[in-house]
Amino acid sequence: MLEDDEVIREFLIESNENLARLDNEIVELERRPKDIELLGSIFRTFHTIKGTCGFLEYSRLESVTHAAENLLSKLRAGELDADGKIISLILEVIDAVRSILSLIETTGTEGEVTYDELSDRLKKAALAPEIAPEVAPSPAPVAAATPPPAVRAEAPTPVAVDPTPSQPDSAPEAAEPVSAAAESAEHYSSVSDSAIRVDVVLLDKLMNLVGELVLARNQVLQYNTQIDDASLNSTSQRLNLITTELQEGVMKTRMQPIGVVWNKLPRVVRDIAYALGKQIRLEMDGTSTELDKTIIEAIKDPLTHLVRNCCDHGVEHPTVRVAAGKKPAGTIFLRAYHEGGHVNIEISDDGAGIDLSRLKQKALERGILRPEQVEQVSDREAMNLIFHPGFSTAEQVTKVSGRGVGMDVVRSNIEKIGGLVDVSSRVGLGTTVRLKIPLTLAIIPGLVVTSGGERFVIPQVNLLELIRLEGEAGGKQIERIHGTRVYRRREQLLPIAYLNEVLQLPTPADQEAVNIVVLQAEDRQFGLVVDGISDTQEIVVKPLSKQLKGLTAYAGATIMGDGRVVLILDVVGIGQRSGVLTGTAEQNRGESRQKQSAAESQLKRLVLFSAGSLDRLAVPLALVARLEEFHASSLENAGGHKVIQYRDTILPLVSLASILEPERMDDSYSRDPVQAIVFSDRDRSVGIVVDQILDIVEDPASIQHRGGRRGLLGSATVGGKVTDFLDLHAVLQAARIDWFEESQPVDSAATVLLADGSAFSRSILRSDLETAGYQVVEAGTEQEVLRTLEQRTVNVLIASIDLPPSGGQSLLHAVRSKPGLDTLPILALTPGDPADTYNADPGFEEYLRKFDSESMVRSVAKLAAALSALETAGSAPAGR
Repeated sequence: MLEDDEVIREFLIESNENLARLDNEIVELERRPKDIELLGSIFRTFHTIKGTCGFLEYSRLESVTHAAENLLSKLRAGELDADGKIISLILEVIDAVRSILSLIETTGTEGEVTYDELSDRLKKAALAPEIAPEVAPSPAPVAAATPPPAVRAEAPTPVAVDPTPSQPDSAPEAAEPVSAAAESAEHYSSVSDSAIRVDVVLLDKLMNLVGELVLARNQVLQYNTQIDDASLNSTSQRLNLITTELQEGVMKTRMQPIGVVWNKLPRVVRDIAYALGKQIRLEMDGTSTELDKTIIEAIKDPLTHLVRNCCDHGVEHPTVRVAAGKKPAGTIFLRAYHEGGHVNIEISDDGAGIDLSRLKQKALERGILRPEQVEQVSDREAMNLIFHPGFSTAEQVTKVSGRGVGMDVVRSNIEKIGGLVDVSSRVGLGTTVRLKIPLTLAIIPGLVVTSGGERFVIPQVNLLELIRLEGEAGGKQIERIHGTRVYRRREQLLPIAYLNEVLQLPTPADQEAVNIVVLQAEDRQFGLVVDGISDTQEIVVKPLSKQLKGLTAYAGATIMGDGRVVLILDVVGIGQRSGVLTGTAEQNRGESRQKQSAAESQLKRLVLFSAGSLDRLAVPLALVARLEEFHASSLENAGGHKVIQYRDTILPLVSLASILEPERMDDSYSRDPVQAIVFSDRDRSVGIVVDQILDIVEDPASIQHRGGRRGLLGSATVGGKVTDFLDLHAVLQAARIDWFEESQPVDSAATVLLADGSAFSRSILRSDLETAGYQVVEAGTEQEVLRTLEQRTVNVLIASIDLPPSGGQSLLHAVRSKPGLDTLPILALTPGDPADTYNADPGFEEYLRKFDSESMVRSVAKLAAALSALETAGSAPAGR
C-alpha cells in the first residue's frame, strides 16, 4: 500500500508540473498556432498524463485527456486551426485535469463530476472543424489562461452554421463544476509545491562539498583536543552537530528506492519466459528499501543478470516441473531489507537448483580442476566455481546465456562497492543468491589502524571484532596448521594474516601485544594483525587515480584530521593477497565441524558483571552487541525511561539493580561512568545498566539450580564460583520494554529444535521453553536444522518463517523430503498476525506470532502430549 501511495505521489508531482508548463504553452500556441514543435510538446504532455492515469485506473481523467489528445492530434496534423475557441476549450481541459488531481490528492478519488459534456465538446470539435464557431483570440495571456465564465460556457456545435458571438451554450450548467473546481484548484497547495526536482550533477557536487566539510570538521575536532579553550570547544561541538545533520540530510536526498531498478525486471522476465516457452511469475518484497543512487547504478546490471540466470538456468520448462510434482509456473522472488548498515538483496527461484556434482564435472572438463582435486573440493568451493571466469553449465550458447560471461562480473562489480555475494542451492528446490551491499559509498565509518609506521583505514562494514593478546604469551597463541597461521577463537580456527607482510612494511622489534582485527570478506572471516588500533572515524572516500587502480590491496583514500592522506584497505584484496581466503577442503571441513560443535555447546563465552547486592551475574556473549560506558551527565529522560543519544538513535536504558531488587535504593544512574551492556535485535537496541562489568570468560556451564527471583534464569558454577544467569526476557518485560508479549509457561517434557536466524530471538524463545521444562536445541539456518535432525532425536521443530537462507517454506519441504521426518510436528513463527498471511500452507502444524510465549508453550505441550500417546500406543515414528 505504501508503494502505491508513493507511485501516486510521483504521478501527482509530475502531472502538476506538466500542467504548469501547459498553461504557458497553450497561451503561446494562441500566438503561434502553426508551431509544429510547440504542438508536439503539448500533445506529448497530454499523452503522458493519459498513459499514467490509465495505469493507475483513473478512468475519468483518462477519458478527458484522451479526448483532448485526439483534438490535439488534429491540430498537429494541420486538419484544425488553433483559434481562440479551441484554445479556450483546451484550457478548460487543463482546469478539469487540475481539479481531478486535487481531488485525488485530498480524497483519493476522482470525485463525482464525470466531465462527459466536456469530453463530448472535445469530440465534436475534432469531428466537425469546418463548422466550429469562431471566437476572437483572447487579448492577453492572462485572459486566455483563465477565460471568463461566459467564454468557458460556449461550445462548438455542428448544427450551428453561422453562430453569432455572446450565443448561449446548449448546456451551460455542465461547465459550472469545471469553473468552480478550477477556482478552488487555484487556491490549493498541491503535493508538487512541497517537492522539487534537482539535477543529479548538482547533488553530486553538493555531496562532494559535504565531504570536504566533514574533512574540515575532523581537522577542527583534532585541533580542539590539543587546545584547552572553552570557546573553541563549544564552537567545534556545534560545528560537529551541524555537519552531521547536514551530512545526513544530503545523504537522504541521494537515496532512492530499489524499486527504481526492480520496475524494469517484470518486462525482462516476461520476455525471457516467452522466448523460452516457460511460465514464470516475479514476486517482489521490499521495493521501498532505499540505497544511495551510486549504489543503485552499480547493482543495476548485476541484478538484471541474476534474474536472467534464474529464468534460463533456474526455472524449468512447465512439462519438466509438472513431471517433478511442481506447479507449471515457476516463481522468482526478489527481497530487499536493511540490516546492520547494509542492504540485503535476495534473488531466489523454485527451480531445479544447482547440482554440485555436475559443477565439478564441468570444471574437470574445462581444466579448472584436476582429477585428484574433484573429490577434495568442498561443497562451498564447488558452489564458488560458478564465479570462475568463462565457466558455464549451459549445454549450448543462446541469446540468454551460455557464453560463460556473467557471474564473475557480478561478483567483481558487487565487490567493487564493498559488497558480498553468496549462493545457496538445493537440487530440485531452487537457488538463492544473496547480495550484501553498503547503503552508501561517499562517507563511511572506518577503523584507523597503524602498521609499519603508516596509518590505514579499514571500512567498518567489514569489521567484526577486535582481539588483543597481551604479553609475550600473546604471540604464542597464534599457531600453524597446514602452513597457515590460525588463532583459536571460540572453538573455531581463525586464519591470520599480518598486514606488515602483505604490504611489505617493516615490523617493529618489540611488540607489547598482538592486535587482531577480525574481518569479514566473501562470507569468510580472517584476522588481520596490525601494530596498533586508533579509533573509528567517519571518512570521506576518495577514489584512486587510474594509475593506481590495479592495486587490489586498496579501495581508495581519505584525508585525515591532520591533513595527511591515508589509504583505505580493500579487505577482500588483502585476504586474497595473503592467501587466507583460500583453504584446503580438509580445513573447510574442520571449520564446519568446529562451527557445529560451537552451535551445540551451551553458554560457552560469558560476560560477567555485578548489579546491586548480586556480585556475580552472567549473560552469553553471543547475545551482547556492545559493552559501553556513558557519562552520567549525558543521560536524559524520555517516555518514563532513562535514555541516551547513541549511534544516531535514542537508546533506552534499564537499571538492572532496580529490576532484580526493587526494594533497594538504586544509584545506578548516578555513577560516573555509567556501565551498560547493549543488546540488539535487528533495528532495536536496549542498554542494561549494571554496577560493574567484571570479565569475559569461557566456561561450558549449564544451569543447575533454578531460582525463583524475577529476572534470573538460575545459577551455575562458572570459574569455580556460583554465578546467577540473567533472564533477559523477564528483565525487559519488567522494565516494560515492548519487545515481547506476556507468557505463561506450562510444564511438560520433550526435545524441541528451535530454528531462527537471530541469536537474540533464539535466546528469548529458549528461555521460555526451558523454563517450561523442555530440552532445547538451537539452529540458525536450514542447513543446521537438517544436520541436527540427522544427529539426534527431536520431538517438535519450531522454525521462523524467515529462517535463512530461503525461509520457512523451503525448510518445510526439505524436512518433509527426509525419510522418517514426514510426520515431525513443525510450528511456524511469524512476525505479524498469523491469520493474515501464513495460514495457506497446510504443511505446518500451526502458525504462531513470534514471542507469543504462552501460545508457543501451549502448542508444544499439546504436540508433545499427542506424541507421547502415540509412542505409548506404539505408532509414533521411530526416533522422532
